[in-house]
Amino acid sequence: MRQQQAESDKEKPLLEDMRLLGQILGEVIREQEGDEAYALIEHIRQLAVADRRGQAESEPNPNPDSASNPNSAPQGATGPLENLLHGLSGDQAVTVVRAFTYFSHLANLVEDRHFLRRREDHERRGEQSRGSVGGALARLAAAGIGHADVVATLERAYISPVLTAHPTEVQRKSILDAEKAIADLLGRREQLRQAQARDPADVRLPGYQRDTEAAIRARITQLWQTRMIRNAKLTVQDEIDNALSYYESTFLAEVPALYQGLEDRLDGARLPVFFRMGQWIGGDRDGNPNVSATSLRYALQRQSRMALRHYLAQVHALGAELSLSERRVAVSAALQDLAQSSDDDSERRADEPYRRALTVVYARLAARLRTLSANENIYPHESVTRPAYSAVDEFLHDLRVVETSLKENHGAALAAGRLRSLIRTAEVFGFHLATLDMRQSSDQHESVIAELLRAAGLAERYEALDEAARRDLLLHTLADPRPLTIPGHAYSDHTRGELDIHAAAREVVETHGAHALRHYIISHTEDVSDLLEVLVLLKEARILTGAWPAQARTPVIVVPLFETIGDLRRAPDIMREYYALPGIAALVLRSGAEQDVMLGYSDSNKDGGIITSHWELYVAEVALARLFTELSAQNGATLRLRMFHGRGGAVGRGGGPSYEAILAQPPGTVNAQIRLTEQGEVIASKYANPEIARRNLETLVAATLEATLLPDAHPVREEYLAAAQALSDAGMAAYREVVYGIPDFAAYFYEATPVREIAELNIGSRPASRKPGRKLEDLRAIPWGFGWGQSRLTLPGWFGLGSAVDRYVAAHPDGAQAAWQLLREMHQEWPFFRTLVANIDMVLAKSDMDLARKYSTLVEDRALAATVFDAIAAEWHRTVAALTRITDSADRLAGNPGLARSMRHRFPYIDPLHHIQVELLRRWRAGETDERIQTAIHISINGIAAALRNSG
Repeated sequence: MRQQQAESDKEKPLLEDMRLLGQILGEVIREQEGDEAYALIEHIRQLAVADRRGQAESEPNPNPDSASNPNSAPQGATGPLENLLHGLSGDQAVTVVRAFTYFSHLANLVEDRHFLRRREDHERRGEQSRGSVGGALARLAAAGIGHADVVATLERAYISPVLTAHPTEVQRKSILDAEKAIADLLGRREQLRQAQARDPADVRLPGYQRDTEAAIRARITQLWQTRMIRNAKLTVQDEIDNALSYYESTFLAEVPALYQGLEDRLDGARLPVFFRMGQWIGGDRDGNPNVSATSLRYALQRQSRMALRHYLAQVHALGAELSLSERRVAVSAALQDLAQSSDDDSERRADEPYRRALTVVYARLAARLRTLSANENIYPHESVTRPAYSAVDEFLHDLRVVETSLKENHGAALAAGRLRSLIRTAEVFGFHLATLDMRQSSDQHESVIAELLRAAGLAERYEALDEAARRDLLLHTLADPRPLTIPGHAYSDHTRGELDIHAAAREVVETHGAHALRHYIISHTEDVSDLLEVLVLLKEARILTGAWPAQARTPVIVVPLFETIGDLRRAPDIMREYYALPGIAALVLRSGAEQDVMLGYSDSNKDGGIITSHWELYVAEVALARLFTELSAQNGATLRLRMFHGRGGAVGRGGGPSYEAILAQPPGTVNAQIRLTEQGEVIASKYANPEIARRNLETLVAATLEATLLPDAHPVREEYLAAAQALSDAGMAAYREVVYGIPDFAAYFYEATPVREIAELNIGSRPASRKPGRKLEDLRAIPWGFGWGQSRLTLPGWFGLGSAVDRYVAAHPDGAQAAWQLLREMHQEWPFFRTLVANIDMVLAKSDMDLARKYSTLVEDRALAATVFDAIAAEWHRTVAALTRITDSADRLAGNPGLARSMRHRFPYIDPLHHIQVELLRRWRAGETDERIQTAIHISINGIAAALRNSG
């Protein structure tokens, strides 16, 4: 009872904030749309609550497989809620959907504030939570690992979140900006509430609180009067600009703060640069014809301009702070030289050497910025002009001259503030801001190479050669000092475009430095020749230089991406054969001794289901780590392997909590090296709020340190590995029997989910499908997961576990009891299996078979609907039963009370969106041409995605 009361007390501020924003939203709707609209919305909410309560109170059906048969439900209105929705006009539909969608958005803000509140409360009590840097250092210390070991690890570390533009972010930037303002106001309201608790007699505080709530009301009014969805498709340039807004609001401030916080905890140790930001937007042209040489140049130009403008602002502010007079304090000779080089003869600054020195720094930054854009509005420093910095190291040299002089002359306190942060910012972000990756599919490289070889008379049909012949020809081409391209030859538009983007990449590296473009990712890597083709293209662009193989080097890491189950199984052999070729190991060692390997979660899941996807990733990582240990020994030098995890938002695409995911990696595979993608709506949820962003950035560092320095005390038991393999085999078989085995399964997916309508949303520059048509093989994994999330089946995140467990238990040689005991031990002791089970548990908690059944009524072929839905429902029940026995809990999310609370509070507002969406989809597909119906459908997709948060 006391524990329940304590939990209730903890939820109190959350519920108060939720009620406040809900009340204000309701008042705004009443004011803007009238009493009748408000009453309609409230009536729908009450009917949805009653509908859910009726489901919860109904007796469980002893035969769930047949109970879910969609043939049992008529396709028209079946109750008060459906009858009401059936009669909504187009205007009413838009208003109602906007109301419930905005509540979902506001609920996210409230929950984020509550998360920060709880985290701060823990820290005030001296508690170190999991996922925090403090918690990681405490666990390391308890294991006898001291600060010196941590610093040594960070000296060889490379941690990088990489922002991508995959089309699951459905919110406009205008909406995100307004919601950020509301989040800030909620934070201010929290501070005022705490101040009032400390000093109830302060008569000013109630007025401040009223002003804050009035400001919240203004921003919610702004939201209501703002168009929620885009009326034009995003361009690549739009996506670049949207992503860069997170640097301006978050990363440029929070990443240096992350370093400083860690250094302070490590007794002031000066850490090397180990944490960098990555970016795909503008360089990822896999399946996106809109990415070109122009977008690549634009991305780096915009990135560089943002970094330089930030530095200019900070140097200007630093000049205001460092008003030190040489009549009061001495300065170093180097600082004096820098100051005198300004030729600043202003009497006002005659005795202020730091300010004169910083005018030089400012002028050189401004000159570099003007090389990117002659029309930049730069704060003038009178007539001081200087040549542009050619590299960030020159900028850092001058800043360190200032820092050293301050520290040597009683100014250490001044050096520890803005200047320290600016130096760290420049070290991390350079003049390029973030490392921009290039990505293209292997078949596109093959097409270009085939045309180049044909034009050069070296191979009439390269694409017809076997793998051995391809390798020989490509190695011969690398060794030939002559270029493969023929000046003046009329290449196809596709080949010309690919050659142009490689030429732009060379310009980017020359202009912005080697860190500006470090990784070239090859989608669908299926053999060694896929990697060699890229090396040939880099040679043609003069990014790979020097005679092959003795002197060849390149600043670009060629990164294979292994995506399907078959690709993952071949990954270790492909990399072994690649490094066995003459010159490859020497090239990599000469170019930095780093090899990234990217692992695809989305396509492997779509190919074989969640269990097999995770298991094959695990197996591939273990084999790759072992291989690179061998290669290092063979070459007498360390070849650093870095796994690049292509994680999406949904669990079916590798999503789920980052901390647990990193700790679940096989022992010895993290090794202080990790890159991972941050995609779609996850970017906003993690990084729009700077405080939340700092926690998420900390989590990546904490998890990497723990995974590197705290490996499991004992190797994974062989029986665990054998059980996982058996579960994977059975799970994949069950998954493919349904998804690829039921005839017309694709038709069910396209009709029972809003995937067709998702494709019409203006939420990304990339097409939803690789080819026209409705084959599952051609559909991208992103809309695949997004569609199942919208219909609340969330199939990619759990399907196959139930059958896998049933078949494993039935076949266990020691009987069912021994099998269940082993599965429970795996859950308790093995991080890989525990995280997999926890993620499936989370996805099942977000699924809803009653809502999903309503979507199945959209399928025209009723027999097909019955066949597919019954198969899915049967597997859902098997999976729930398996989880209950493995976790010893019948409650979903028993280990994640925060998410359980979130879902509980959201049901009354998510359910109406689903009911309305089904009704509107039926009307739109039946030929109702009212564009307001389509608009309402698109807004409902936004609202459901926002409510489920990691649905894409």
